[in-house]
Amino acid sequence: MKLLKDKKILVISSEVVPYLPQTEKAVNSFTVSRKINDNGGMTRIFMPKYGIINERRHQLHEVIRLSGMNMIINDLYMPLIIKVASIPKERMQVYFIDNEEYFKRKDLLLDKNKNLLKDNDERMIFFTKGVIETVKKLNWIPDIIHLHGWFTSLFPLYLKKLYSDDPIFETSKIVSSLYSKAFDGNLSKTLAKKIQFDGIDENLDSISTPDFSSLSDLKIKFSDSVIFSSDNIEKDLKSSVKKHSKDSLSFNDSSSEEKLMDFLLKNID
Repeated sequence: MKLLKDKKILVISSEVVPYLPQTEKAVNSFTVSRKINDNGGMTRIFMPKYGIINERRHQLHEVIRLSGMNMIINDLYMPLIIKVASIPKERMQVYFIDNEEYFKRKDLLLDKNKNLLKDNDERMIFFTKGVIETVKKLNWIPDIIHLHGWFTSLFPLYLKKLYSDDPIFETSKIVSSLYSKAFDGNLSKTLAKKIQFDGIDENLDSISTPDFSSLSDLKIKFSDSVIFSSDNIEKDLKSSVKKHSKDSLSFNDSSSEEKLMDFLLKNID
């Protein structure tokens, strides 16, 4: 029996193989999506189009009908480019969010010295709005939105506060995979102000200094449930899950295909 037969799962990740190196997050984003497909689900994967991704080798092509929208980021118009590719030997389409200003560079989210890129706050907002607006344009109604990595931390907030009345996402459940600590330091302290510029009327004092812990807490707060996708999750993230009373799947259980599919199905039901 196909547990997720005809269920639509929107997978959003900062890293996915085979387009980027095999980190825990990149591999898991791919393998979980494949398991969903194997169980009858229909996935669409979204990720940033970093400059390091070889477009010719991976056969990316621009989708003209989806490109051309402008995302307003802190009062500036930033053009959205959408590219698409299919993962070889899999029935999975990957959509790439691109913009010359934010994603052409070779670095992903950290520079060569492992420091955060200075405009990661705006890149996050652009990626978040770009994915949401593209899914709306596709008119593809997801049953579950599965988020991977800290770079997707703003999605639950935007979906619950800015797009809560949108029929595309009205019944979508947000499941967030949590991973081990990915960076030290913090993003720009103007992040909250830039989010509120979009019309999100929410107290964002918790991310006045947006570090890994506070961004993860924000993500957990507005998600419907969480999956522990690393074995070494920090205590403060575990405390956030308890504080916000979120249903969760343990790391050991997440490695069981049956338990993982049951957990996702429970979110839909």
